[in-house]
Amino acid sequence: MVPPSLYKSSVPLKLVSFLKLTCSDGGLSFDSLPTMTRQDSAAPAGSLSVQGPSNPGYNTNPVPVPVITQTDTRDKWSKKMDFLLSVIGFAVDLGNVWRFPYICYQNGGGAFLIPYIVMAIFGGVPLFYMELALGQFHRTGAISIWKHICPIFKGIGYAICVISLYVSFYYNTIIAWALFYFYSSFASVLPWTNCDNAWNTENCTNYFLKDNVTWNNYSRSPAEEFYTRNVLEIHKSDGLSNVGGVRWQLMLCLFLIFTIVYFSLWKGVKTSGKVVWVTATLPYVVLFILLIRGATLPGAWKGVVFYLQPKWEKLFETSVWVDAAAQIFFSLGPGFGVLLALSSYNPFTNNCYRDAIVTSLVNCLTSFMSGFVIFTMLGYMAEKRNVNVEDVARDKGPSLLFITYPEAIANMTGSTFFAIIFFVMMITLGLDSTFGGLEAIITAVMDEYPEYLAHRRELFVLGLVVVCFLGSLSTLTNGGAYVVKLLEEFGVGSSIIAVGFLEAIAVSWFYGITRFSNDIKSMLGYYPGLFWKVCWVAISPAFLAYIIVSSLLKPAPLQLFDYKYPDWSITVGYIIGASSFMWIPIYMVYKLVWTPGSLKQVRPLMQRFSTVEVYIHLSQIHLNSVFHNS
Repeated sequence: MVPPSLYKSSVPLKLVSFLKLTCSDGGLSFDSLPTMTRQDSAAPAGSLSVQGPSNPGYNTNPVPVPVITQTDTRDKWSKKMDFLLSVIGFAVDLGNVWRFPYICYQNGGGAFLIPYIVMAIFGGVPLFYMELALGQFHRTGAISIWKHICPIFKGIGYAICVISLYVSFYYNTIIAWALFYFYSSFASVLPWTNCDNAWNTENCTNYFLKDNVTWNNYSRSPAEEFYTRNVLEIHKSDGLSNVGGVRWQLMLCLFLIFTIVYFSLWKGVKTSGKVVWVTATLPYVVLFILLIRGATLPGAWKGVVFYLQPKWEKLFETSVWVDAAAQIFFSLGPGFGVLLALSSYNPFTNNCYRDAIVTSLVNCLTSFMSGFVIFTMLGYMAEKRNVNVEDVARDKGPSLLFITYPEAIANMTGSTFFAIIFFVMMITLGLDSTFGGLEAIITAVMDEYPEYLAHRRELFVLGLVVVCFLGSLSTLTNGGAYVVKLLEEFGVGSSIIAVGFLEAIAVSWFYGITRFSNDIKSMLGYYPGLFWKVCWVAISPAFLAYIIVSSLLKPAPLQLFDYKYPDWSITVGYIIGASSFMWIPIYMVYKLVWTPGSLKQVRPLMQRFSTVEVYIHLSQIHLNSVFHNS
């Protein structure tokens, strides 16, 4: 029933009835909810109180606003550690192992840690904290959350879902490559150890256990030819214009990966929260084992020195700061909607501030430790090749994990064991990020359309996994690695940074830093400090704008192995990037065009009003229009 206090307000009964229908669609209900007036000075925990400027469209009399309380029907984490491990598992992914070490030594070694830490403190961690707090307070996914924050920015939620789909199209293929390697590792002699295989060419050069081996620009290691000619079979493709057929072996590996993903996600956080106890902790055990083994290899110290030796002059190069900003953003992962989704299953009073600090520290320290794991091996390879470490450390991206590191492992004592645990680590690192990415889509869509999907999660997750599998087929072809590179650069790239920028602007400037601070106060019992407020309002948006402008002004040429991407493929890449971001302006136009009334009347769509107040205002416009037409 409608609270009696509403009958005493200036809102007509017909409006109250209309509101009851309208607000229930957004997850709000006037039934059995405590009320408060707009004149109340304090907002109770979980409330949507009015703190914006007065609106001439309202009667000046107090209007009771319902207090939003947590529902018992929403899933919750069984344990606090389930949530922490899920967040850590998402944030610590394959990029921590392959991207950070390469970016670090390329940008000044130990000197790079200065811009990296600065960008983490003023950019990455504040955005990470913001998303955890938003998800925990509003308890909803990346689409429907904008009903509570700033409705006109709802397109951000749709853009996030499209970007997450693109990520699933290529990221799981990389995990499938790791599964192929894992299967191939069960051999007394690893298949990428020598040049005696059917896929090897005359350029294959095995310098391990041999003296006086000449290494030139045409030489190819057994590990490189195993990756390019046996796993990918990229030599059968002419590039993006002719990617060739689907590799059935990789398709089978991808099918197994998605099967694991489905049965980990189909029941919600109750199941995924248990799986991450294995997938999020096992990589640290393996990293620790590989670190100890690497430190005992000859030449390991050369790699460590090369990794950390500071080049202070690099600090004066703009590109170094851009790389540091991009690395911390993609490492922590704000803007992907994952943190919103995972934190939405937390108790309302959970200490999300402490969670943000702890998980950010774990992420950054993992990246730093991964550098030692990688560069001890690179130093060992340089010692064996009798070359400088920089001549060995030219590979970046997946090549570092699928060529350089396996090559070092293949020539160690106990190579089979180390190969198996290394690729198990890669698979688990990848799975954790996949869990988070798909959960962002699942939570966002199910919270937006609960009337259709509330009791059909298993079917919806199955449909989503099938779509992701079908969308990944182009990456399983002979030229699939070219497609992976294209999606990685343009499907995510600047699009997700622009989404993160708009999200920070919408929360800090439109929703309002005062309202957001009050939300945190209602959860934690204290307001965020001045440092966080300044970062949210100014520094973090500037941090993201800096990355966007730099990437657009100086786009790096796209190349994979010896293949240079043609101009038409770059155009296709920009179209892919625009296909996700375009939903933001499209939804803005849709909302402004289809909402009744003038632009002045619909300004609650763009101002810092509470969700209920927006509903009341739009409903008044609607009823006025109905009464006028009648």
